[in-house]
Amino acid sequence: MGVWETVWKSILLGTVQGLTEFLPVSSSGHLELARKLLGADFGSEAAATFFDVMMHMGTLFAVVAVLFGEIVSLFKKPLKPLRMLLAASVPAGAAGLVVSIFDWNIPLGLLPVFFLFTALLLLVTEFVSRRGEGRTLGWRQTLPMGFAQAVAILPGISRSGSTVAAGILAGGKREEVAKFSFLMSIPVILGAAVVSGIKLALKGEGLAGTGSFWLGTAAGTVCAAASGYLAVRVMMRAVSSANYKWFSLYLVLLSLVCIWLRVIGIL
Repeated sequence: MGVWETVWKSILLGTVQGLTEFLPVSSSGHLELARKLLGADFGSEAAATFFDVMMHMGTLFAVVAVLFGEIVSLFKKPLKPLRMLLAASVPAGAAGLVVSIFDWNIPLGLLPVFFLFTALLLLVTEFVSRRGEGRTLGWRQTLPMGFAQAVAILPGISRSGSTVAAGILAGGKREEVAKFSFLMSIPVILGAAVVSGIKLALKGEGLAGTGSFWLGTAAGTVCAAASGYLAVRVMMRAVSSANYKWFSLYLVLLSLVCIWLRVIGIL
């Protein structure tokens, strides 16, 4: 790819990563789709892996910036919220490790099914959420959220959408569930970055990135951070008002687009 092609594709991918990491529409599904449609090629598998790590760092910066106070409070007594966060992160960590070891790839043809599943889940969550405020967050809510996050490793199933849904369906308060869901993203993002870094080191491949690659990576990281910050704010408002139907409608339309792309042979 040329310089400007690399930069604009990196900016688009970074923006998609930031927005979809925290909005309930599945970042993995969107990134798989975006890469396929853009034909983004960073020259080597090592360069692509490094690019993914930096996009994750951008989204990590976003959630830390928004929830810095909540992150600090995790380390104050009592440490129950921290224990709940660590326990809720175990299922996703185990699932991610298995996928990484076996290099498991989900066929893109299944994206419409998983997008539709997320859309239905959001509609059910909105219906349940509007029936009552819920209880203070506890183990009864956070453990189901942890298992939901593990299932969301499948592209097309939203991490934020499934964890928020699990917490609300288990009876948690909307705002508390949303904040905990975003806090849960921190160990997952860090874990993904560490695993990708280890795989990169074990392969022993040099990045050998061109100037356009480094420029594109920097631009993509900044966009991932900025769009991620915006997405967290938008999602907090959506959760507080129990309004998920527009995300659900978007996913239904996206699923239909994916089916069409499948029919014409792009997916």
